[in-house]
This record gives sequence, C-alpha cells and structure tokens, in this order.
Amino acid sequence: MFTGKCLLITGGTGSFGNAVLKRFLHTDVCEIRIFSRDEKKQDDMRKALKNPKVKFFIGDVRDYNSVATAMVGVDYVFHAAALKQVPSCEFFPMEAVKTNIMGTENVLNAAIEHGVKKVICLSTDKAVYPINAMGMSKALMEKVMVAKSRVADPNKITICGTRYGNVMASRGSVIPLFVEQIKTGQPLTVTDPAMTRFLMSLEEAVELVLFAFEHATPGDIFVQKAPAATIGDLAQALKELFQADNEIKIIGTRHGEKLHETLLTREEMAYAEDLGRYYRIPPDDRDLNYDKYFVKGEEKISRAREYTSENTERLNVNQIKEKLLTLEYIRQELEEWRLKSQPRRLQRIKAVRSIDL
Repeated sequence: MFTGKCLLITGGTGSFGNAVLKRFLHTDVCEIRIFSRDEKKQDDMRKALKNPKVKFFIGDVRDYNSVATAMVGVDYVFHAAALKQVPSCEFFPMEAVKTNIMGTENVLNAAIEHGVKKVICLSTDKAVYPINAMGMSKALMEKVMVAKSRVADPNKITICGTRYGNVMASRGSVIPLFVEQIKTGQPLTVTDPAMTRFLMSLEEAVELVLFAFEHATPGDIFVQKAPAATIGDLAQALKELFQADNEIKIIGTRHGEKLHETLLTREEMAYAEDLGRYYRIPPDDRDLNYDKYFVKGEEKISRAREYTSENTERLNVNQIKEKLLTLEYIRQELEEWRLKSQPRRLQRIKAVRSIDL
C-alpha cells in the first residue's frame, strides 16, 4: 500500500519519527517528508542520511500555513508532533494545548484540504483517565481526531489513531536515565518500586501504526496489548545487565504521575474489538441526541474492567532483561560499558595476582 507513495511525518526528528523513517527508507515509497521545528536535528539527519528520497520541512504544527505547505502531494501522514514531557506540560499547559490539540486540528484540516488519503494520530496511555496536563491535552487530541473523522468524507480520507504506553528508551524516558545513573555511579532514583508501566519498543510502536494504517476505518483507535513491569524490577534488571552495584533510592511519586497506567477505559473495553495482538476501539457513532447520552444507559459498561499496567501480563526481572536486550540502544550501551570497564577489571585481577604471589 506504500509503493510509490509520499509520506509525511510530523515531529519527524523525534524518536518515533526516526523509527518510521528507518522502517521506510529502503522501501519503494517515492518520498518521505520530515516536518519539525528543530532545524539542528533536521540538519544532523540530512547529513547522516544523504538520501534524496528524504525531504525536510521546517515548520510548526501550530502554524496552519507551514503545515499546509508540507502537505501538498502527500498520500499518508504520521502525526507524531507533540509536547510529551509531563513536567513541561504541567508548568506550561497552554503550550500543550497549542501543540497537542490545536496543532492536531491544523494537521487534520490541512490533510482534508490537500487530499491526503490516510492520517494516523499518535496518542498515549496518559490520555486515559488523565491526571496531568499532557494526558488531558492528548485526550482532547483524540476527541478532535474522532470528531474530524465524522465530518470528513470517508471515501476520500481515513482519519484514525493509535494509543500506546511507554516506549522503552525513547527520549526523556526512565531507561536512559537509569543507564546514565549507572554509568556515572549515582543512585538509581525510583519514584515508587511498586509503580507499574507498560513496556513497548519503538519497533512495536511502528508495527502498531502500520497495523492501524492497514485495518482502520474512520475514527478508530488501535491499542497493542503490552506487558508491564514494576519500576523497581526495571531498575534491578538494568543493574543486573550492567553488573552494577548502584544504590536504588526511593524518591516518591512525582507531581502528575500515576501509580498504574491505563490503555483502555472500562467504557472502551465494553465496546472494544479484540483482534488478538491488538484492541480496536470504534468511534462513538451517536449523534447530538441528548437522550442517547443521559436517558438510556448500558449495562455492559458496568461489567467491563479497564485495561491497565496492573492487570496486564507482568514481567519478572529476567523477562525484563530479555526485553531490554532486544533494544539496540541497550546493546550499544552495554558494549560501551564493557569496553570501559574491562581495563578496571584487568587491573583488579593483576592486583589480586600480585597479592597471591
């Protein structure tokens, strides 16, 4: 379905954008457009790739005109541009609104105007029962996506979304923090050892998006069934992989953090379609008839249970280590760590042997 097509990735210099680019770079797509506001990262990417198939567009999803310029001639859009850091959005919530909500509306309006065939919007588990500004803005982003899918011509464009949990080793996530703390000899700062998080690789996130592209109808949201781990076990798994003896320091839950993450609400689970590896959440197709919202209820909603990082498959320390080793980032860091540690180990061995002699 991608043969000869033009792809646009908003937020294309981020972790997800790089993963999608890597996936499609050596396929028979005709063009991949990277849209972002970070000229430095674009320049670094351009020099590293040196590939005429990749085109770069400086712009901001907050500015409709810059989005519309990049949208001309595009077939498919991966909308990944967002403010994702929970603390940043807490202190500057209107910035999250401008990028995550209004920016998404700009992308969808431009896609509809310029004849794009499919748009997929990337969301997060924090949009489910949101307790922080980032999650609230992403929840509204999903509502904007579903609302646009209702009014857009389904024969011309499919607007859909994906929702996934924490992407392992993505920028700003806890795994790179723990690795850096191990390498610098600092304590591993764990908020709450019992806190659970979904574990998903970038490659799995890309697979989810591609599955949605192939199977979505307008307004659908797709969720991958993902395993989870406690933060305490994750820290221990990294310590064992790096053969480190760093202290684990409990610092307490930070502002805006949940103890457990949720990928589907109870209401969504009542209607979700189980596709084996994925859930499909169909859009709410009710019209603006208030009786349907306030007079008639649904018994099956009361019987459903939300899908969370607490009640999904729980990985133990050894299973977490196996999953971590599937990440190229972890393998590279381990190799660097071993090379750096080897001289120290040799010195210790020589010291022991000299004492024995």
